[in-house]
Amino acid sequence: MCDALIGRLFPLCLAFLFCAAAWGQSASVDSGFAEINGGRIYYEVTGRGHPLVLIHGGQMDRRMWDEQFTHFSKSYRVIRYDVRGFGKSPAATTVYSDENDLASLLDYLHVQTAYVVGLSLGGRVAIDFALTHAGRVDAIVAVAPGLSGFPFSPDPTEMDTIRAAEAGDWQKVTDLWLQSGFMAPAMENPKIAPRLHQLALENAHENLDNPVLEAMPNPPAIDRLSDIKTPTLVIVGSRDVADIQEICGLLYARIPGAKEVVIHGSGHIVNMEEPEGFNRAVLEFLASLSKP
Repeated sequence: MCDALIGRLFPLCLAFLFCAAAWGQSASVDSGFAEINGGRIYYEVTGRGHPLVLIHGGQMDRRMWDEQFTHFSKSYRVIRYDVRGFGKSPAATTVYSDENDLASLLDYLHVQTAYVVGLSLGGRVAIDFALTHAGRVDAIVAVAPGLSGFPFSPDPTEMDTIRAAEAGDWQKVTDLWLQSGFMAPAMENPKIAPRLHQLALENAHENLDNPVLEAMPNPPAIDRLSDIKTPTLVIVGSRDVADIQEICGLLYARIPGAKEVVIHGSGHIVNMEEPEGFNRAVLEFLASLSKP
């Protein structure tokens, strides 16, 4: 009887060990610095499948994607990185462009094409990348995106932020940012507010980076949206600021075939404020596409 029981359990044990090993392998993270374009870009990669890039927003870094980095890696090879001047990536010392940095990072990782998901600053980079390196993008998910060439409304706290940054008062810089219309809705959530404060404080120094070193696309993306032929999903929170709502409207109207999802109740940081709805929208969109 004992032999019979062992005979039945042995295949189950092998299956369990195989699954555990496979999970452990897929959960491993490859990380490092890519020496590209005269700079150093910190990156992390996990999972298997078609490459999917996550690009963070301003005064934040790759860690804002913690939830998606793990969740999306069940289906994709997920790449997240710190844009120059954020997280572990040093600020630029020579002229550069974010879209070319992304292209060079993909080269470094031996990735030819990828899905590109970007929020705010990252959304602007994703759009510029799709226009500059069209053959390398299989789909864009523009989340509450910026847009090169868009005339943003004046920021009433801009001078206070500059003075605080010049004085090294990073706590004040952080407070001003977190009280802004971009961040205030997310800060109402006690589950994510401490993490947002940490990310904003640790990246507040980017306010002193030299903006002249960043080469922007010419002509800007706002004048070329109809040239984007890549499948595009636009995601925006219903409580986001008016400028972002306007940008999303432009993308939806001018990019051929663009789809839009509004996450009700969310502000600017959609992926952290409403992760379930955000994850579902992204995964359903990607699943609807023909395989690259």
